[in-house]
Amino acid sequence: MVVAIGAALLACAFAADQQWFDKHFLPAFFVSRSKYILVYQRARFAIAAAGAITLLLRRPIEGVIARNRSRVLHVTISIVLAFCAAELVLRRTQLRAAEEVPAAMEPRRRLDPRLGWVFVPSRVGYQTRNGQIVDYAFDRNGYRVRRVDDVVDHECPTIVFTGESIMVGERLHWEETMPAQTGKILGMQSANLAVSGFASDQAYMRLADELPRFRRPAAVVMLFSPALFDRNLDDDRPHLGSGLAWMPPENRWRLAALARRVVRYRSADTIERGIATTREILRATVALARRRGAVPLIVVPQFMPELPRERELRLRILDETGLPYVFVALDSSWRVWDDGHPDARGAQAMAKAIAGRLRERH
Repeated sequence: MVVAIGAALLACAFAADQQWFDKHFLPAFFVSRSKYILVYQRARFAIAAAGAITLLLRRPIEGVIARNRSRVLHVTISIVLAFCAAELVLRRTQLRAAEEVPAAMEPRRRLDPRLGWVFVPSRVGYQTRNGQIVDYAFDRNGYRVRRVDDVVDHECPTIVFTGESIMVGERLHWEETMPAQTGKILGMQSANLAVSGFASDQAYMRLADELPRFRRPAAVVMLFSPALFDRNLDDDRPHLGSGLAWMPPENRWRLAALARRVVRYRSADTIERGIATTREILRATVALARRRGAVPLIVVPQFMPELPRERELRLRILDETGLPYVFVALDSSWRVWDDGHPDARGAQAMAKAIAGRLRERH
């Protein structure tokens, strides 16, 4: 048994090479690849070291087990009972989804049975950015606006934006956000429907709920990033499955759910299903915009350089599907210093790219 454990650890460490890592761990937007690789290499080394030590100390370990069989049995039973107790305690608490934040964190969100969560309407929240205060004002519809009493006019020609925190303008003043800058360039009202933490399916459902309220939507802009594709695979929240069927959160063992958040391993089948579903969602977004007479556009922000895995996802999801998108290369330094989201320069680059493409197509 001791030899089998040691050999298994060594086999896992050697099998989990760079190719295996790139296949099962998707790019991360807020963690650089160098840090990701460093953590992976350290974990791989630790597993290999544990296996080697187990084999080298096989005789002493066997001797301890042989002399203390009852104690080893008691320790094993205690570990199993500890896991069971932890699972029972966690089942008595409300476990948030991976991208869901505490309710008291600004800008505040409230639970939504269909979308997972949305911003609390008709209020102002505050955050700090490098010592500066950033306010988040939301109108009665939950759209981010300049001031809480500025209500988006559903009767006016409007560029409708949907997406997640980059589109919301996390850590940016309202006038610095991508929707606000795009609207200013084109001289048209913008409506920011985005909600922080949303995946592509949540952004689509939000758009499907709100777009019918706009009488004259001129364009619909949605954000997609290969570095954020990983959250499209989460099923611990309301989500869309094959055929755009709405599905409730998956009910899993709580300890297993926490382990999945720490170790973001994805099987090849899960990734392939996610690619197919994401393509279906983005096609539906484009079709929804066109049915309302609006120009659809997907904005793809990319902090350079673009990694091979990111390029592969972009080509398979967007190019092979023939979806209309604009690729925006961002300097790696254009991030909010203490946060990681694109700063005002990044938002401006995206706004200019969106405005230029909409002028060409409208």
